[in-house]
Amino acid sequence: MNFHEARLPARLAFGSTGGVERRTEVVTLASGYERRSTPWAAGRRRYLIGANLRSLDDVAALTDFFEARRGRLYGFRFRDFADFRSCPPGATPGALDQVLGEGDGSRTTFILVKRYGEGDDGWVRTIAKPVEGTVRVAVDGAEVEDFEVETMTGLVTLAVAPAEGATVTAGFEFDTPVRFDADRIEVTLESFEAGRMAAVPLIEVRT
Repeated sequence: MNFHEARLPARLAFGSTGGVERRTEVVTLASGYERRSTPWAAGRRRYLIGANLRSLDDVAALTDFFEARRGRLYGFRFRDFADFRSCPPGATPGALDQVLGEGDGSRTTFILVKRYGEGDDGWVRTIAKPVEGTVRVAVDGAEVEDFEVETMTGLVTLAVAPAEGATVTAGFEFDTPVRFDADRIEVTLESFEAGRMAAVPLIEVRT
């Protein structure tokens, strides 16, 4: 996988736009009814960054980051300020935020996930890029300290296997793995110390 664990500096993302993209295939029948299906198991996020940059220093920093990723070649971490926590954006992640699974007396590894929606209609997103030092874990409501987290995959390994039926939960901050979706960036020099950059597209990648 062509991926760098570097994170795009936050100041270069201010003013960004973007959100989740889904792909739905709709067939309208002669009766007027519709048949809808999707080839995608998960949504994919897209962003536009850089359009609000005016400082030549920031423009140069984004150009530097772009060059280091070789354009579209290497993925990287991106903080989506609208969705980067296991809890609501204004709250602090807690160990009870998201259910990772149930113990069986021998299983020690669990993958970080975030749920959207409620009940059977909800959707579960795998979190592969947690932020180091932010993950908290609990077993049956009691927070535990003896665990390890792979920040490159989102895999949590507990030192002690939870008892059968014990609920494992976690809270965390996370980044979205993305890549540049263009091999070119454009900069306009507006004055001696100011410039303007055309919006640069990013697209989520699977890791």
